[in-house]
Amino acid sequence: MELILKQDVQNLGFKDDIVTVKNGYGRNYLIPQGMAVLATPSAKKVLAENLKQRAYKEQKLVDDAKKVADAIKALEIKITAKTGGADKLFGSISNADLADVLANAGQSIDRKFISIAGGTIKRTGKYTASVRLHREVIVELPFEIVAEVN
Repeated sequence: MELILKQDVQNLGFKDDIVTVKNGYGRNYLIPQGMAVLATPSAKKVLAENLKQRAYKEQKLVDDAKKVADAIKALEIKITAKTGGADKLFGSISNADLADVLANAGQSIDRKFISIAGGTIKRTGKYTASVRLHREVIVELPFEIVAEVN
């Protein structure tokens, strides 16, 4: 079943992509949730025209995302966390914690666009996370987890 995505869908595609999915997934989940519409010939023509008109606006979005990417790269992020034993954390550090730290630094980024390899961090040390600002702009963000000093 061919569908046109109306919004970004994790592990499937971005808005306005034409994707092929199994019939049940499209009919029972994507279309009822408003995430996609059927890719009929007329819908494809309308999509092509919209994409032509949007090309200029898209370039401006990419440029803005690159500016934010440069600002994020300039940040030096250290997250303090309570530790027990050697370097093990009480609890863990996730993408939500990293989003909070970025928000405090003046860069509000939704946590769903931040991905940490392995999901959560349970030890102190240096790590990197990838931040997707736009489908064409993905930034590698280095950060460090340090032990809280009592």
